Amino acid sequence: MNLHSRKKTLPSIRDYYSATQLRADRWSALREAAEGLARHRKEGRKSEKLLKTAEHLFEVLAPIEQYWAFPGIHAFEHLRRLLQHGNADDLSVSIRRIARALTSGAYRRRSIPLSSEEIDNEDYEDEASLAPEARALGRPYFEVLIVDDVTESQERFLRQNLLRMRRVEDQFIYEPVIVPSLEDALIGILFNYNVQAVVVRPGLSLKSKIDLPILSQYLTRVSEEEAVDAIEPHEYGPEACRLIEKIRPELDAYLVTDRSAEDIAGLDLGRCRRVFYNQEDFQELHLNILRGVDRRYKSPFFTALKEYSKQPTGVFHAMPISRGKSISRSHWIQDMGAFYGSNIFLAETSATSGGLDSLLEPRGPIKEAQDMAARAFGAKHTFFATNGTSTCNKIVVQSVVRPGDIVLVDRDCHKSHHYGMVLAGASVAYMDSYPLHEHSMYGAVPLREIKHTLLQLKAAGKLDRVRMVLLTNCTFDGIVYNVRRVMEECLAIKKDLIFLWDEAWFAFARFDPTYRQRTAMGVANTLRGTLRSEETAEAWKAQQEALKDADEETWLNTRLVPPPDARVRVYATQSTHKTLTSLRQGSMIHVNDQDFKGEVEQAFHEAYMTHTSTSPNYQIIASLDVGRRQVELEGFEFVQKQIETAMSIRRAISDNPLLNKYFRVLTAGDMIPEAFRESGVEAYYDPDHGWADTWNMWSQDEFVLDPTRVTLAVGGTGWDGDTFKTKILMDKYGIQINKTSRNTVLFMTNIGTTRSSVAYLIEVLVEIANDLDDLLDDASKMERRSFENRVSALVEHVPPLPDFSRFHDAFRAGSDTPEGDIRTAFFLAYNEDNCDYIPTDDSLMERLEAGEELVSSSFIIPYPPGFPILVPGQVISPEILSFMRALDVSEIHGYRADLGLRVFTKEALKSVQK
Repeated sequence: MNLHSRKKTLPSIRDYYSATQLRADRWSALREAAEGLARHRKEGRKSEKLLKTAEHLFEVLAPIEQYWAFPGIHAFEHLRRLLQHGNADDLSVSIRRIARALTSGAYRRRSIPLSSEEIDNEDYEDEASLAPEARALGRPYFEVLIVDDVTESQERFLRQNLLRMRRVEDQFIYEPVIVPSLEDALIGILFNYNVQAVVVRPGLSLKSKIDLPILSQYLTRVSEEEAVDAIEPHEYGPEACRLIEKIRPELDAYLVTDRSAEDIAGLDLGRCRRVFYNQEDFQELHLNILRGVDRRYKSPFFTALKEYSKQPTGVFHAMPISRGKSISRSHWIQDMGAFYGSNIFLAETSATSGGLDSLLEPRGPIKEAQDMAARAFGAKHTFFATNGTSTCNKIVVQSVVRPGDIVLVDRDCHKSHHYGMVLAGASVAYMDSYPLHEHSMYGAVPLREIKHTLLQLKAAGKLDRVRMVLLTNCTFDGIVYNVRRVMEECLAIKKDLIFLWDEAWFAFARFDPTYRQRTAMGVANTLRGTLRSEETAEAWKAQQEALKDADEETWLNTRLVPPPDARVRVYATQSTHKTLTSLRQGSMIHVNDQDFKGEVEQAFHEAYMTHTSTSPNYQIIASLDVGRRQVELEGFEFVQKQIETAMSIRRAISDNPLLNKYFRVLTAGDMIPEAFRESGVEAYYDPDHGWADTWNMWSQDEFVLDPTRVTLAVGGTGWDGDTFKTKILMDKYGIQINKTSRNTVLFMTNIGTTRSSVAYLIEVLVEIANDLDDLLDDASKMERRSFENRVSALVEHVPPLPDFSRFHDAFRAGSDTPEGDIRTAFFLAYNEDNCDYIPTDDSLMERLEAGEELVSSSFIIPYPPGFPILVPGQVISPEILSFMRALDVSEIHGYRADLGLRVFTKEALKSVQK
C-alpha cells in the first residue's frame, strides 16, 4: 500500500458533517497509528507509512485542539515532539489515554496522566461504567473561554492565576481555553460544547489566523449576518459579548475593559454578567464564573422534593402510596418497591407545604422553576403541564379564543387542536398543507395559502373576527416553517394576530443557533426589537404607498412588511418529554405575548385551572425542572451530537450500494417542493459532493427539513410502512419507532441516541437487505412477479391525498369565506337521532359523484397519517372517500367498518339552518 492509498483509507474532511465528529475520529485514527508505530519499533520494522499518517493526523488536529482545554494545545505540541523524536512508546501510551478519556468523558472527572511513568487507574476510565450515585458525587466540569491576544508568558500568567483561585469547597471545576481573536471566540463557542463562560479581555484582536474549512463554516454562520469585518477595534470587546449572547444565549460573558464606565453604560453587551474595569481581580472573576454557572445549575423544585423526601413525616392525607407505606407493609406487592426503589415513593405526596408548592397557584419552588424555564427557552412566561401537550394546546386555545372568533388552522395538525376548537367555540378556517402523494404524507401550509385566507377574510369584512393562526412547527415528519417570515407577513395584514406554534417535537431547537432562528420564542424576541426600528417604520411606510391600490395577487407576490405598531403575541406548546429529558407527559407552555398581562392572564389562569389536575405528579414537575437545568448547561452539546448522529445515518445509508437497492433516505428535495427551497439545496448529504452548507437554507428557505428526523422509504422491500415497523423492526429486531406512512418509516434521533444505536440500525438494515437478496435469488418467476407487484403498489400506485373539502352551509355564515362552526356540528352529533351510517361502497361513491351532499358527524382519523381527514360538519368529497377506501391501515378512529361512515341526517342539517 503506497502513501496515497493509505490516506484514502482515512475519510476526507468533506466526509464529516462537523468538526467535533472529525476530531473524535481523528483521535481514534491517531491512536491506531501511534500503537502501530510502537509495535513496529518493538518488532524492528520500518514504519515510514505510519509515520506519515501520524504526521498528517497531527496537522489536521492542530488547529482544532486550540479550542479545547483537554488535552490542551501545550500537551498536544508535546505529543508532536514525541513523534518527531521517535519516542513511539511514550507517544502510544499518551495518545491511548487521551483517546479513551475523550470517548468516555473521564477528563471531566479527574486529571489524566499522559506520561508513561504516571500510573493511570483505568478502572475509572469509562464514565458510563460508574454507578449514578458515584457520578453524582463528582464536581461537574466545564471550560472557560478567555479571549485575549497574549504572549506565551502572559498566557501562562493567566492560567496560573485562575487555577490558583480553586478551592476545595468549589461546587464546580473548570479549565481555561485561551484564544486570541473575536473570530476565534465565535468559532470556539460554536465548536466547543464544554464552554460555559467567556471572559473577553481588552487585548483581543479581530481575525482568526486559523484557516480550516470545517472550522470556517462555524464562522460563516455569523459573519454573513453580522458584518464582523466592519467592527472598530475599540468595539471588539462589547461586540464580542453581544454576539456571544446572540449565538449561545445560555452562556455567561464577562468583560474586562479599560474604557470608562460612561462609555460602556450605553452599549449593548448582550448577556454580559459583569464588567471588570482595568483590573486583574482573579478571585472575583473566579467567584463570578462559578456563581453564573450555579445560576443555571439550580433546580429549585427538584431540590425541594429531594429535601422533602428526607423529612420524617406523619402522613394523614390522601395517597396511601406516599412515603411507600402501602408498599412496605404489603405481603403481595413487594416486587413493585424493589423495581422502583424507595426514593420515588418517599417523594410522592399530595402536600403543597413542607417546602413544596402548588402547580395551580405556584408561589415557591415551582414558580421559581417555571421562571428559570422561561429564561432558558426565551419566553416571558412559562407554565408546566403534567398531562401532555394535548392539554397545553387546549389551555392556550381556550384562554385566547372566544366563541365566534375565526382561527386559521393547519388542517393536518394534532387532533388536540381540533378538539380545542370545539371547546372554544371557534369558527375554524382550515388551511391545506402541500401534499406528498407518493409517500402518503403532508408537508406544511404554504405562506401563500395563509395570506390568501387572511386576505379573503379581509375582503369579506371579517378581519376583525380573525383571532389566531395555529401551525405545527416542526411537523412530525420534520418540516420546519420560516417562522419569522410567516409572522411578519401575517402581521402586515392584521397587526394584532395571535400565533400558536405547536412545537411538540421541537423543544430541543432552542439550543442550537441554526434551529433557534426558526423557533416561536426566538422569533418573538427578534420581532420585539425589529418592529421598533426606524428601518421597519420606513420600509412599512414605503410599502403601504406601493400597495395602496394593489390587487390580491400583488399582495400574495409581495414580501410584506409588518407595521411598527404590530403586537408580538406568540405562544408555543412543547412536549419536553418527546425531545428533551422529562418523564412522560411533561410539557411546557411558553408565552411571549405583549398583551398577556392586560388581556389574557385571567382567562389563561381559568383555562389552566380547567385542564390541570388538582393532583399533579410531582415527579413529572421535578423532571421538567431538571430537564431545564440540563439543556441550559449541556443542551448545545447534546443537540450537536444528536444532529451528527442523524447525519451519520443519512451518510451510511446513502453510501451503501446494498441498502440503496431497497431503501432510500428522503431528502429535502423529496419532502419540500422546489418552489419552497429558495436556496436550491436538495440534500444534506450527497455521495458525490459530500455535505451541503445548510446555513443559507435555514436562513432563507420557506421550509426546511429537520435533519434529526430520518424518513426512510421502504416500499422497495415490498412491505408497507406499518408492517415494516411492527413485523420487522419491532418483533424481529427490537427497534422501536413512532410514525409510518404507506411506504415510509420515520427514525427520530434524540439527545439520548448513541452511535452504538446507529451502528445497530445500519447492521439491521444490511441484514434485511441481504435476506431480501437471498429470497429473490431463490425465488421462482411467479414469486418475483408477486414481489414486484407489491413494490409497484407501494411505490407507484399510491392513493392521492385529499384536500379539506368545506364545511356544510349549515355550519357557515356565508359562502364567501371558508370558516365553519365546528362546535355546533360536534354537539349536534350527541343526539343519535341526528345521525345515520352509510356503508363506504360503490353506491356511496355514485351518490357523491352525482352531487349529493353528505356531511360527517364525527372526526375520522386514520393511523397513519394520524390527523382528521373528516371533521364534524365537513362535506364528504369523492376524493376523501377514494382515499379512505384505498387505505390499508388497521386503525381508523371514528369509523365503524361494520356500519360505515357516520353522517348527519338531512333533518338534522335543516334544523341547524333554521
